Amino acid sequence: MKADLVLKNGEVLTMNRSRPQAQAIAIVKDKIVKVGTNKEVSPWTGSKTRIINLKGKVVIPGLIDAHIHVADFGRILTWIDLVNARSIEEIKIKLKHYAEEKPKGKWIIGQGWNEANLAEKRSPTATELDVSVPENPTILYHQLRRTCIVNSRALELAGITKNTLSPAGGEIEKDPSNGKPTGILHGNATDLIWKIVPPPDEEETAEHVKLAFEKIVEAGITSVHWIAPSFLEIKALQKLREKNQQTPRVCIILPVSILSEPKIFEAFKETRDTMLQLCGAIIFEDGALASRTAALSLPYNDAATTGKTFYTQEEMDTLIAEVCKNKLQPVVHAMGDKAINMALNAIEKNLQWISRKNLRPRIEQAAVLNLETIQHMKKLGTIVSIQPLCVASEFTVWSAIYYLGTERARWLYPVKTLMSTGVKVCGGTDCPMETVNIFKQIKAAVTRQYFSEEQITLDEALQMYTVNAAYAAHEEAIKGTIEEGKLADLTVISNNPFKTSPAMLDRIKVEMTVIGGKIVYQRNNNA
Repeated sequence: MKADLVLKNGEVLTMNRSRPQAQAIAIVKDKIVKVGTNKEVSPWTGSKTRIINLKGKVVIPGLIDAHIHVADFGRILTWIDLVNARSIEEIKIKLKHYAEEKPKGKWIIGQGWNEANLAEKRSPTATELDVSVPENPTILYHQLRRTCIVNSRALELAGITKNTLSPAGGEIEKDPSNGKPTGILHGNATDLIWKIVPPPDEEETAEHVKLAFEKIVEAGITSVHWIAPSFLEIKALQKLREKNQQTPRVCIILPVSILSEPKIFEAFKETRDTMLQLCGAIIFEDGALASRTAALSLPYNDAATTGKTFYTQEEMDTLIAEVCKNKLQPVVHAMGDKAINMALNAIEKNLQWISRKNLRPRIEQAAVLNLETIQHMKKLGTIVSIQPLCVASEFTVWSAIYYLGTERARWLYPVKTLMSTGVKVCGGTDCPMETVNIFKQIKAAVTRQYFSEEQITLDEALQMYTVNAAYAAHEEAIKGTIEEGKLADLTVISNNPFKTSPAMLDRIKVEMTVIGGKIVYQRNNNA
């Protein structure tokens, strides 16, 4: 038997401790059959073998994004991109052109503007947007997301007037001369608009997912753990599969609230391939630090609140049990230390069932920790899923040291301590909240500025997106390293990250993405 595809003359970083580096890889169908030197792989070459000369480029295991919102990412790709806007007039022109392609009354959404980049050095106003989009309700998100500007039509539909009070944790800006809303909303006030934006239908969702997948494979990602909030997104994915459209491998994580719907398990009943798996069910036990809804054991420094838990301990115990009975991985979103400890208590209560089924519980975005809690995680074998750029944002955008105090902020996402203690940490992007570029995530992890003692090594950061992410989905036998017998999921990159300055890691380019032995993305088509 000869190989279908051979990659040679490369720098192969296998992430396999028994053979960390190689030069060439031979692939038959969707599996790796040989990893070694050019000479060792040469016997696998036949007349029909496609040979790619890597010319020194670097191969790593296919990157795995352990936390991504695929349909949301695709939806944002259809929005107006205002990142490069340099004046309010430019924003108005872009809006006008975009609106010409939309039916009257259809919502227009954009993102990425920043008053610091605009010639006027201020935010646009509803009145200014009205000139370009008088009939289409419009919402434009700031580069930092929790601020937006809307036009008068959007304000009208949301019922926001001069008499509307700002919600807790938010602000409706008003003109001091007449009290009328300017159209600028901050924090929780942005939700007043977003909640009235009509959700996409099935056809639109399928298009969003397709767009997202194109960008995901361009980023060198071969597998995703998709936090899918509804059955609509599953149906959109099925549509793409029915059309035989290329996708990354998908591990679906559904909300526990929809597990009782029979159609959920029917949708996965016939799935027997490695491209799509129903992996887990997620329980949202608290909210976010920025909105003061992450549940803390002690109050936030700036407010007499400890956040909010969405379930009692007894309810959490029951929900974890329900997930286990369905033979799914228990996944808990818990950011505050109170919520995290409640999750761990529920996991411990169900540990016998979890151990028997080898279900590997995990906590998403475990933020506020301490040594005792970390030891508890280690004892229970709990995996922690973290997104490094979100860590940076908590300090730079949310000002974590101010709102938590130095002592608690020191234990905000202590990734090095988690790993040193023996807790498995997998990495996600949380895209579209942060970029899908995993090398930017890795750079953030190894160059962490706040409490730099929690910086991790490059090898540890790569493990988060390969070895550990595969383990988190119970797929370490088929993914995560470049080894004979494993799936031929590979990411070819421009530079060896171990020979790259940490400050330059985000400059690494993805040259090629291979999923199951098929080249699904190639930056330079001359290979």
